[in-house]
Amino acid sequence: MLIERIYDEDLAQASYFIGCQAKGEALVVDPRRDIAVYQSLAAANGMKIVAVTETHIHADFLSGTRELAAATGATAYVSGEGGADWQYGFEAERLGDNDEIVLGNITVKAVHTPGHTPEHLSFLVTDGAFAETPGYLLSGDFVFSGDLGRPDLLDEAAGGVDTRFAGATQLFASLREKFLTLPDHVQVHPGHGAGSACGKALGAIPSTTVGYERLYAWWGPYLAANDEQGFINELLDGQPDAHAYFARMKRENRDGPAVMGARVPLGELATTEVVAGLAADTVTFVDTRSNVEVHEGTVTGSLNIPAGKSTASFGAWVVNPETDKNPLVLLAPNQGAAQEMWDHLVRVGIDKIAGYVTSLEGLPASTPRLIQPEELEGFDAAMVLDVRNRTEHAAGHIPGSHQLSGGRVMWNLDHLPAEGTIVSYCQSGVRNSVAASALRRAGYDVVELDGSYAGWATWQQSPDSVFSN
Repeated sequence: MLIERIYDEDLAQASYFIGCQAKGEALVVDPRRDIAVYQSLAAANGMKIVAVTETHIHADFLSGTRELAAATGATAYVSGEGGADWQYGFEAERLGDNDEIVLGNITVKAVHTPGHTPEHLSFLVTDGAFAETPGYLLSGDFVFSGDLGRPDLLDEAAGGVDTRFAGATQLFASLREKFLTLPDHVQVHPGHGAGSACGKALGAIPSTTVGYERLYAWWGPYLAANDEQGFINELLDGQPDAHAYFARMKRENRDGPAVMGARVPLGELATTEVVAGLAADTVTFVDTRSNVEVHEGTVTGSLNIPAGKSTASFGAWVVNPETDKNPLVLLAPNQGAAQEMWDHLVRVGIDKIAGYVTSLEGLPASTPRLIQPEELEGFDAAMVLDVRNRTEHAAGHIPGSHQLSGGRVMWNLDHLPAEGTIVSYCQSGVRNSVAASALRRAGYDVVELDGSYAGWATWQQSPDSVFSN
């Protein structure tokens, strides 16, 4: 048996490739939409992908189940659990509790583990060539290394009302009746790692075991004492802000993400073509450099979506494909870098890319406005906006600032002043640059606090600060 973990650092998301060498068949669990990595794994191991499935209706990324099934001819499987309100809207085989997918000597059994979502499945894997009982659990967003999947996303992102309490109760039951009944040696392979917003304290360790979590996870004592209310209180306390784009992911993943098919490689665009598109507002420019570079000058009206580990997340903060109809023009050093960025963006459903340019030369330019910490006290601001998470704001913030996380700003413009200047900040300046660029493009007068909260906190300790007196 072969189990390969494919990890996306951008979204802290793990998918899994399970293959039977004897029969040459493979199953992919929780695939992303840029599917070449799975096809390459199959080819390298002489296998055919015959099945593809997912643990639940995801909120943080757009599923590649339909994409991979269409490309390979594999059978798509999805959960049939959760009741009428949680049924998928596209054609696929439905899996119920204890249903199995067989790949040669390998048996993959669906286990209904509600809590994070009502329809959630985990998958118990048995390598029949080696043992008669399961040795592995693909736990999706049920159990993470050191944490659990949050049960409040349906309230935060899908329009639910107080569903978190029922979800937390279900999670307690799933742990007691499903997870803790497994032998200690069973290896647990979760769907997310550190940095994911699907939990509040995910570990960076890629896998764990049932026995280790039983002994050391924060929830262990609550289960041992059968303290359901204490468990619920602790589980729901301090969960991070849910990004607004999660609601779109939920809808699209339930109804069925669009199948892209083979994508034509991105082409380099002529400067004159981009200038004309910007003037006509038929394209949106994306500056993919760091906030430091952007602050030295960028394209007027551009979005700052830095290339790197958070491209998909930041992209989904500021681009809503349901309302933003312009294709994107990417700034990239070469075609390969542009293509890689596009791979990240399609993971959150941002598919329309017009092409790329390698330079800002000849494009309309402007320089974002910055304010120094020492200037803030006397600055006439309509609002000082903290785009960090609410837990960061609660731990310390600039007095009088209003908290609205970067992943929610563009969906909550009614919380912002209609007139006047907004001074915005995050912790170090990266998230702030992303959010501020989108607000400027939307017509707001935004000044970024240079150095953001970290810079302000350092300055307030200096002898010249009014806060140090």
